[in-house]
Amino acid sequence: MINNKSDIHIRLEPEESEALKKVASGNGQSVQDFIHDAILQYLHKKSLRTDGKFTFIDLFAGIGGMRLGFEQAGGSCVYSNEWNKYSQKTYLANFGDWPEGDITKVDARTIPDHDILVAGFPCQPFSIAGVSKKNSLGMATGFEDKTQGTLFFDVCRILKAKRPKAFLLENVKNLKSHQRGQTFKVIYESLQELNYDVFYQVIDGQHYVPQHRERILIVGFDRERYGSVNFDFNLNIPEHKPVIADILETDVDEKYTLSNKLWEYLQNYAEKHRQAGNGFGYGIASPEGVARTLSARYYKDGSEILIEQPGKNPRRLTPRECARLQGFPDSFSIPVSDTQAYRQFGNSVVVPLIGAVAALMTDKLQELENEKASL
Repeated sequence: MINNKSDIHIRLEPEESEALKKVASGNGQSVQDFIHDAILQYLHKKSLRTDGKFTFIDLFAGIGGMRLGFEQAGGSCVYSNEWNKYSQKTYLANFGDWPEGDITKVDARTIPDHDILVAGFPCQPFSIAGVSKKNSLGMATGFEDKTQGTLFFDVCRILKAKRPKAFLLENVKNLKSHQRGQTFKVIYESLQELNYDVFYQVIDGQHYVPQHRERILIVGFDRERYGSVNFDFNLNIPEHKPVIADILETDVDEKYTLSNKLWEYLQNYAEKHRQAGNGFGYGIASPEGVARTLSARYYKDGSEILIEQPGKNPRRLTPRECARLQGFPDSFSIPVSDTQAYRQFGNSVVVPLIGAVAALMTDKLQELENEKASL
């Protein structure tokens, strides 16, 4: 097993060493863990900038796809949060910022003030039954009752504590139909209850990248600050629609070619489901077309997006091609294993789409601020 960790030795005076042990012990940590956390906190604070047109925070940050989009729109990230250690590593390599960990343990008051909250929050089941029972008894249910125990609750409590001008939330298309629409109803009502005007739309990223990728985007503006707000997802669609050929590398390692055993299995599996009348099976991406949705499971066999190769078995995409498929620039560093990279890009967002929505939001905020100043 390869150990990618490196040791750094520091020298302390005896009294400094004793003081450090005392502080670490009082914090319930070993000296090593205390120093480790202190260095990461320093890196986090050192990377923060406030010289952009607006400030934002990056929650459930993953590898920073949402951050890239909002930076493209002129924003400065003043706080990030992501619990996965491999995603934290990629985030650090690209932004010089080690995101804070478990969001459920973060005191919202310690998060810096910001203009826009950005979050690609996970979709968890809500306990609809308890809410329904309270409603039937005529009892009030606030967002704390409705969302407690889910990670969406942490988004709500940060919105309540910090009161940003706007927010953008991103999730899978099926959020709208999850639990027969009840999950989305809770989310929408909770955001409205916090006194934000809320707008949402399912958007396919294939106008920006060669991938069919539908995601729901939820935008909100602070009613307490601006009153009633109107917002439309009138995106500027690029003239050139990208195709798979645009993202392919020219010199690809043989390790990405499917083995005979795997290729035979995928063909047999597809034929079995074809005979059963199902649409399951591998997908060969046309060079002049768009791919299926890249998923976090791509590392398993790559079956949903395969590239044909003359005279040999098809191959899976390389991690760099997956990055391009999501609109990440080639300057984006990939410091993790292929397996982790596939998971990370499969879980990420279409960067140029997020950038386009961020531009719409900042234009609307500027308009609202101008109207407010003229009153």
